[in-house]
Amino acid sequence: MGIYIFNRKLLFDLLENEKKDATDFGKEIIPESIHKYKVCSYQYDGYWTDIGNIYSFFEANLSLTKDIPEFNLFDNKNAIYTRARMLPPAKISGSTLEKTVIAEGSIINASRVENTVVGIRSRIGHGSTVVSSYLMGNDYFETINDMNQARQSGQPILGIGDRCYIKNAIVDKNVRIGDDVRINGGAHLENCDHALYTVKDGIVVVKKGAVIPNGFVI
Repeated sequence: MGIYIFNRKLLFDLLENEKKDATDFGKEIIPESIHKYKVCSYQYDGYWTDIGNIYSFFEANLSLTKDIPEFNLFDNKNAIYTRARMLPPAKISGSTLEKTVIAEGSIINASRVENTVVGIRSRIGHGSTVVSSYLMGNDYFETINDMNQARQSGQPILGIGDRCYIKNAIVDKNVRIGDDVRINGGAHLENCDHALYTVKDGIVVVKKGAVIPNGFVI
């Protein structure tokens, strides 16, 4: 982890005059400045993790579902404040929940949700199962009229439909997943890039705004 604080004028001088060909702060600019300028460092001993690839991003988010995660959102001494959205509370009906974090505004009628992070305004239909997944949620609610129009046009409504099975997946924002869809990520899948999704290191990433038709299987 690197967080750098520079004197603005000195930084411009370094980049424009002394270090024109430098491409990395940690390997070039800072080491070469230690003997010429006042350079101080601070050793951070709190939680941090690299989320520079799909798998590490996936693991970091799912670790929040542990009983006492390394990055503890319920620590009074290290409070985390998110932007206030003034959304209604999550509404859950007929679902078994196991080690799951659910954000506000969600409507969940799933059969089971396990080891999953459910983002804001998420909707999961009846009889669906979601395991070891990160659902990013939605940027807006669909009205009843919106849902009726979507159904009439043959398009899935916003969120996850009925009788779906989703495992080892990241579902990006504003995705429409139809009924009876099966997404089963894991080591058996090869890396690929599809118009609707990407597979990387066994994780299925459903792309933002994707529309997954009824019965689709990954």
